[in-house]
Amino acid sequence: MNRPSTSSTHDQVRTVGVEEELLLVDAETGVPRSVASEVLRVARRRGDTEVDDGEAGGSVGPELQQQQVETDTPPAEHLGLLELELRRWRDKARAAATEVGALILASGTTLLPARTQTFDDERYAAITEQFGLTATEQLTCGCHVHVSVDSDEEAVAALDRIRVWLPVLLAISANSPFWHGEESGYESFRSQAMTRWPTNGPTEIFGSAQAYHDHLRLLVDTGVPLDEGMAYFDARPSRSFPTLEVRVADVCLDPSDTALVAALSRALVETAARNWAQGRLADPASVAVLRLAMWQAGRHGITGDLLDPQTHRPKPARDVVERLVEHVGPALRDSGDLARVEDGIDRVFTRGTGSTAQRRIHSEEGRLDRTVLRLAELT
Repeated sequence: MNRPSTSSTHDQVRTVGVEEELLLVDAETGVPRSVASEVLRVARRRGDTEVDDGEAGGSVGPELQQQQVETDTPPAEHLGLLELELRRWRDKARAAATEVGALILASGTTLLPARTQTFDDERYAAITEQFGLTATEQLTCGCHVHVSVDSDEEAVAALDRIRVWLPVLLAISANSPFWHGEESGYESFRSQAMTRWPTNGPTEIFGSAQAYHDHLRLLVDTGVPLDEGMAYFDARPSRSFPTLEVRVADVCLDPSDTALVAALSRALVETAARNWAQGRLADPASVAVLRLAMWQAGRHGITGDLLDPQTHRPKPARDVVERLVEHVGPALRDSGDLARVEDGIDRVFTRGTGSTAQRRIHSEEGRLDRTVLRLAELT
């Protein structure tokens, strides 16, 4: 791969923005409701669906199903500001949903059984026709973190170097233990549901932007994915913005956890870019091994062992998370995020992830519908 000289550095703190997919549920029963079109009409009337001044981020928009919406934040350098924006746009989505008798729910999967309805969009309709039950049962919500990059080459170089660490982000964000009325046995069942898409998962090492784009064209030319937007990789260079999009996380119940995932994502990209500039090679781990690491993270989250990203052997989750912090420590210090990240990790290991909260509340309530309504209050 062509790379900059070792003197080349990213002079400013990288910006980071977040897309959150949110469920729309009935305010009385907690059942997912197909009201996205109505919610977006309200949001449009309130001025919350258009991007201001042509800048990226800051809107409520549609997703594949009528039972969900997506929010996105403007790019920010400071994580405190990012968390404020996350809360602000959740509140805007909540206000619009309230007007049509719905609530928003930050859960990686639907807790209650639901019959999905595809959002009225030509591309979404084509996806549903092509992929059948995989699409119609796909009522999942993720968190996508966009980290700014200087070039396409830097984006692919970072992609090659962060892929072994991405299962750790899934473990920290795990927030989907239930699936259509059933206890899944997973901390993140969303990560399992996503594997049904043929383009989901970890990527090989590309070595150059040209090789990455050649790979995308090959996939689309097979006729299976409709377009490059269906490259549901664990991370990918954005088609619309100069960012690397980290896509593995469940949507988090607590926006503070979202900010933690964003801070770690930015530090991973910055660390990877520095290593590339210094000529350090990417870990050659196979896609097969990375799929096992992702499965382990989805199954156990932070409650058991994770696969160590450097040895690919099981280790206690806390040890693996601390190894991630050590790996990106210089980048966290340079961005001023180290203390926030350390506090956030202590918080997650003390009170658990969103999946911990979902199971705890379900144990208290004894019913999934009441669980949904309490989780919507927390959202």
